[in-house]
Amino acid sequence: MRATSEAVEGNKVRLSVEVDEAEVDDVLGEAIRTLSRQARVPGFRPGKVPRQVLEARMGGAVALRTEALREAIPGFYARALAEAEIDPISPPEIDITSGKEDGALAFDALVQVRPVVPIPGYAGLKVTVPSPAVSEAEVDAQIDRLRDTDAELVEVDRPARDGDHVTIDVHGTIPGGEEVVAADDLLYEVGSGRIVAALDAQLRGAKVGDVLGFSANVPGTPPQQDREVAFRVLVKEVKEKRLPPVTDEWAADASEFSTVDELRQDLRERMARVKLVQAQLALRQGALAALAELVEDDRVPEVLVEEELRQRLQDLGHRLEHQGIGVGQFLELTGQSEDELLAGLRVEAREAVKSDLALRSIADEESLEVTDEELESEIDAMASRLRLEPAVVRERLTRAGRIAAVRSEQRKAKALSWLLDHVEVVDEEGAPVSRDDLRVDQSTEATASAGGPEEGVGGIGDGAADVVSEQAAAAEPVAVVTNGEIEA
Repeated sequence: MRATSEAVEGNKVRLSVEVDEAEVDDVLGEAIRTLSRQARVPGFRPGKVPRQVLEARMGGAVALRTEALREAIPGFYARALAEAEIDPISPPEIDITSGKEDGALAFDALVQVRPVVPIPGYAGLKVTVPSPAVSEAEVDAQIDRLRDTDAELVEVDRPARDGDHVTIDVHGTIPGGEEVVAADDLLYEVGSGRIVAALDAQLRGAKVGDVLGFSANVPGTPPQQDREVAFRVLVKEVKEKRLPPVTDEWAADASEFSTVDELRQDLRERMARVKLVQAQLALRQGALAALAELVEDDRVPEVLVEEELRQRLQDLGHRLEHQGIGVGQFLELTGQSEDELLAGLRVEAREAVKSDLALRSIADEESLEVTDEELESEIDAMASRLRLEPAVVRERLTRAGRIAAVRSEQRKAKALSWLLDHVEVVDEEGAPVSRDDLRVDQSTEATASAGGPEEGVGGIGDGAADVVSEQAAAAEPVAVVTNGEIEA
């Protein structure tokens, strides 16, 4: 078999394939053997039905050949993709140009590929990340959070202020006198906003014995049923939260460390790891977002957006199923409609596709290539993950026409590395951030807990591992158009 390709208008490639007569005969023979096993013809055992009988039952030799070609062309097409190293983004339109009735087979496959998008200014992008440095104030705040768990509430003789805990009786009625809020001896933190914001405003500056009266709009279900509620509040106690002193004795009781200095050092190291991962993720996300902004919307093929949207919906469904939540319940919890969910996911899908296309353009601009050794190394890694032999993985990827996709994803990964190495990195104050500070090695566990790779730019293969399975490889979709004679 031989395959050549040429670019045509509209981000498409015409793949011209020629299959020798001997190979066509092999395919035809296999089809006859399969049909012979499947056919149920009186007087013949399965597998022993003569070819002439099969031809007669199917409408003649040409009809039998047509059926054989219908089954064989997807395999020829996948092999041609691998030979020409084409990574399609949609099913092909196939037209048999010769060999429909006898002899060698020739067909053209018109397939859409990713466009090469212009990305002006990609080498001068700037990304803002949270500073990976840990300040003493941040360590102090963590110490205070630990102290807060051991805090005591002490009654005070002064007006209430934010952070105090007050004991109150609170009652609320709606017009007509019906009581809809009733709680006595309620311990309430001033400024928490747990009931209505107006309550906190009234409690600030209140003293023991004060009786507060006010009205507030209380949300109902649904929101358009909000109701005006008249509140009456009696302040019984005002207590302030007193934190334990920061001593070695407290540190030993509150942690695994015997001194405050040891506790602070551990907190500093833990926070540094978290902030580093946050900065690394912000760099990745920010760089991809800035890169996506360089791609014009009209350059993005809708077929890619729809495929990305389909994958995101599938991923969401799997996550919800794992958590035991239905889609309807998820929509209710998030307060959005199905249309709003789809619209949001579509926006994310479009941005992910723009990032994907832009990274591939960087690979072209910077001449980032993947060697055969690197490709084989990736196939070996895929084989290890799938617990298969590398030769089996390569054969299945080739059969599914996905070898070029694996190489393309590797180029994209190199482009992402190039991008992260070349964007200007600053913190929230605009001060430069050293890449050395962002490259400190962190545990895999810390990276995973922070969220892992950014969705939308994909890992190596971008689904290639799925088609490695026999079922996926066999089900690779192919649309065949030959003047209506052969369809799939």
